[in-house]
Amino acid sequence: MARRSVLFSPGDQPDLMRKAPGTGADVVVFDLEDAVSPDRKSHARSAVNDVLTDESFDPECEVCVRVTPPSVAATEDLDTVLDGTPRIDSVMLPKASGADDVAEIASMLADFDVSLPVVPIIESAAGVLNAEEIAASAATTAVAFGAEDLAADIGATRTEAGTEVLYARERVVLAASAAGVDAIDTIHADIEDTEGLREATDFAIELGYDGKMAIHPAQVPVINDAFTPTDDQVDWAERVMDAKAAAEAEGRGVFTVDGEMIDAPLVKQAERILERARVAETQ
Repeated sequence: MARRSVLFSPGDQPDLMRKAPGTGADVVVFDLEDAVSPDRKSHARSAVNDVLTDESFDPECEVCVRVTPPSVAATEDLDTVLDGTPRIDSVMLPKASGADDVAEIASMLADFDVSLPVVPIIESAAGVLNAEEIAASAATTAVAFGAEDLAADIGATRTEAGTEVLYARERVVLAASAAGVDAIDTIHADIEDTEGLREATDFAIELGYDGKMAIHPAQVPVINDAFTPTDDQVDWAERVMDAKAAAEAEGRGVFTVDGEMIDAPLVKQAERILERARVAETQ
């Protein structure tokens, strides 16, 4: 399942939620946490359920709901959202600080006779330090990195360069890779800064992230395009795989492409490029 672009949509705005799948996002997240003011929570829960249980709502993308933390009102969220037969694929857990938080939300889902994968957001000092156990939790299907909340939690000043959260950003992607789950990068807060978003997404790809969160529909095509390999990259990857097959047929373990010695890491890179190209073609 591709998770290049993960678009948030306010849970109290049904029109926006219905339009969200049409943006081309791989994942749409109906948000019951930060995007909804406290006095609108009850309305938002009902609005999310209304959309999810509407028979005409059947998007091809992954549909996720971000609940409030279990210590706040996750039970109330789930009680309303899961009523009936909602079209929901996963649950996003904000402010995950350890494996116990993932287990708790999974247990809550079980109480409603529902088994859904969980996407924890790692956005606190405790969460970063416990990233490995969060990513390795049985219910976890992907982990997301939240730079804005992390900076607030540790008292860091957000900068354009992002060096204040770089260690955490790298630790999250390493934890995800070790656990074999997707890593989703933090948001780009300036929705009008298309060039900055592209640069941030390119850097996330260099770090090893599988996708990036978006807070506006206009960000989705920029993110998707960044995660889509160029024709030159695909051509190189195909030549690597062809050369690998020829070498194996001849009993050779070493081979070159364009005068470059190709080893296992480069083969893996070629495979990743071709997989991303395949995903882009099917979206």
